[in-house]
Amino acid sequence: MSQQIVIAEQARIAALLTDDQVDELIVAQGQYQIGDIFLGTVENVLPGIDAAFIDIGESEKNGFIHVSDLGPLRLKKGVVGITELLEPKQKVLVQVMKEPTGNKGPRLTGNISLPGKYLILQPYGQGVNISRKINTETERSRLRALGVLIKPPSTGLLFRTEAEQIKEEFLIEDLEHLIQQWDQVLKNSENNHPPNLISRDENFSLKILRDYIKSSTSKIVIDNKIALEKAKDFLVNNDSNLDLVFHNNEINEHILEKYQINKTIQKALQPRVDLPSGGYIIIEPTEALTVIDVNSGSFTRSANSRQTVLWTNCEAAIEISRQMKLRNIGGVLVIDFIDMESRRDQFQLLEHFTLAIKDDSARPQIAQLTELGLVELTRKRQGQNIYELFSTKCNNCNGLGHKEKLPNYKNISLKTNQNAKKSSKINDTKISDSTPIQLIENQETIIGEELTKTKNTIKDDDHSNKRGNDNELPNTNNRSEKKVITVELSNDEKIVYSQLGINPLIKLGKEYLSSNHLVRLEDVKNKEKDDSEQNVKTNNKVTSKNTNKITSTFDSKEEVEADYSKEVNPDKKLPKVTNENEVIETTDEMDNSRRKRRRSSANIE
Repeated sequence: MSQQIVIAEQARIAALLTDDQVDELIVAQGQYQIGDIFLGTVENVLPGIDAAFIDIGESEKNGFIHVSDLGPLRLKKGVVGITELLEPKQKVLVQVMKEPTGNKGPRLTGNISLPGKYLILQPYGQGVNISRKINTETERSRLRALGVLIKPPSTGLLFRTEAEQIKEEFLIEDLEHLIQQWDQVLKNSENNHPPNLISRDENFSLKILRDYIKSSTSKIVIDNKIALEKAKDFLVNNDSNLDLVFHNNEINEHILEKYQINKTIQKALQPRVDLPSGGYIIIEPTEALTVIDVNSGSFTRSANSRQTVLWTNCEAAIEISRQMKLRNIGGVLVIDFIDMESRRDQFQLLEHFTLAIKDDSARPQIAQLTELGLVELTRKRQGQNIYELFSTKCNNCNGLGHKEKLPNYKNISLKTNQNAKKSSKINDTKISDSTPIQLIENQETIIGEELTKTKNTIKDDDHSNKRGNDNELPNTNNRSEKKVITVELSNDEKIVYSQLGINPLIKLGKEYLSSNHLVRLEDVKNKEKDDSEQNVKTNNKVTSKNTNKITSTFDSKEEVEADYSKEVNPDKKLPKVTNENEVIETTDEMDNSRRKRRRSSANIE
């Protein structure tokens, strides 16, 4: 498989492509980068965790250094507490070994190392070390012997994999360059005050070429002419046939778009990753570990379920190895593959997964396959992951993915008050509907009381007239007769007549509108009973006319009783005879009652 290296020098982003697919991203952004050398001061010494915090810059996060990484910073030799090795306000020269992640500051070390093209100089180290990837024993012996001869005293030297089969003169030239670089670091640290940045590898392209060129690399694309010329000089002694290409962003499509680097970053920020055969995986990072779940999805190519599960798990293993490098996932990972009953299939999957992660520079280590079918592994942290580099926390949920929704007591009380108001309005409406009927009854009661008082006054006058004029009979020839007329009204009609102040006799016709006619209201439901009662009243009136031949009116109290209690006089007594003045007074009382009724109805409206 041919590999390409695409370097966006201006954006300081590089991508490693295998078969035109982005497998790994290298980003050199941020205030602290791996390999930076700082001059700092000891801020705090914490004996409880055998560590100290170093102030190395303007950031709020101080650098963290453990007692095992102090190296030459130790004030005393031997195994003693960190409080005896470091003291506050002490001036120290440290190097960043891990970039800050999350709420943690950068991890620091006192064992400074300077990487070169073929060698790594360790100013405070010891001995000569050789890369494990150099397997030939004769080559290892040659390099070890050369390292003992050329290394400066009291320093350490490490031969990189690229040093294999390289001539001695090129190795010595690389070492001399590293020694000059270290002398410059010491000079800068003496002339500056902490906290201050002493050294940083500013040539991003050369750093990528130095660390990521392999034997399978066939093409390198850079979007900067100066960086391209430096790359050519850097690769002069490289025997491989590398194709160096300059990409002009002003004329052509931007290098990040042409090679689909931006699109790859956008997809990598999503939790779901689709597999070629229809399955998919879900990647969820947490503070403690990263969880990966494998699902078969719509994969149905295999003849049976066992083959389907094994095929999906093998595809997922390859994609997970790619996603770990692409997203730069570090720490503990737990993978939930689809359950497999066959032990043979489980071992086959683990072997397939081990081969997929073999070329990962972060050296993932598979721990075990648990009883629940979970695969546990660890991967070395190397800088910031893709979530920290290309995403920000949501302002609404603060990165939680959900928002709080607590019960709002104010809204609950407000709704309760609104419901109470609505119910009170409904009750008021019901009451207002029944008010006219009650008003009529109340008015009838008032009229009855007033007529009772009038009757008592008439009785007193009758007694006085009888005492004074026992032999005299009132003259009734010119007196008009009061006639009671029954009108049938429903409850709705009663409401309308009372509110408008209309005489109910209008229902029978205009000829009944006379001062000699008295009205009695009757419900429609009691029609038959009222008819019989009306016949009895008519017979009584006819009898009284024939026997006494005098015109008389019913007593005021008896009229009220006939109107509202709807009972006939059981004794069938004849109405008392009153004089003309008394009849006029009674009529005035009725008119006044009607006026009061109309006024009260108007007030209600």
